[in-house]
Amino acid sequence: MADETKTTDAGQRYAKALFELASETGALRAVESDIKSLSTALSGSADLKRLLASPAFSAADKAKGLNAIAAKARFHATTVKFLGLIAANGRAADLAAAMTSFQALAAKARGAVSAEVTSAAPLTAAQAKGVAAALRTALGKDPEVTTRVDPALLGGLKVRVGSRLFDASLKSKLDSLKFALKRA
Repeated sequence: MADETKTTDAGQRYAKALFELASETGALRAVESDIKSLSTALSGSADLKRLLASPAFSAADKAKGLNAIAAKARFHATTVKFLGLIAANGRAADLAAAMTSFQALAAKARGAVSAEVTSAAPLTAAQAKGVAAALRTALGKDPEVTTRVDPALLGGLKVRVGSRLFDASLKSKLDSLKFALKRA
């Protein structure tokens, strides 16, 4: 399964355009809030993922679905236009990448450090708080932590801060052990 948060060139271009427009119009906070809400909805809905990724649905169908979500959630006009544009241009499959890139641009503009924590099972509130505290100590700044679940990790965590990846997953340790045994 492909990583849903993997950025694409098209996603990065759309994110940059949205960021610049939102900044120019003074709607950055509202658009950022909308994008966070949509990102949460996308990560929690297999049907929405299927709608955006499947070539079986037309660009018009994808636009209708995104517009319905935007209307229900009362998104800012800039966000609504962005969603309509990305669907009309046949780039709905790049929406997740665009949202990830946009959130990184917005965090950077605020001077915040964003960290993505991937675990094999959902983190409890205490575990999430502990990870955030450890990152705060390591980075010297308050991180904006987003969490993902990837059962393929088997156990442990992967933490991505910018371009750095800290991999303390059981899967990577087993892979290292397997490689070492093959060399022996």
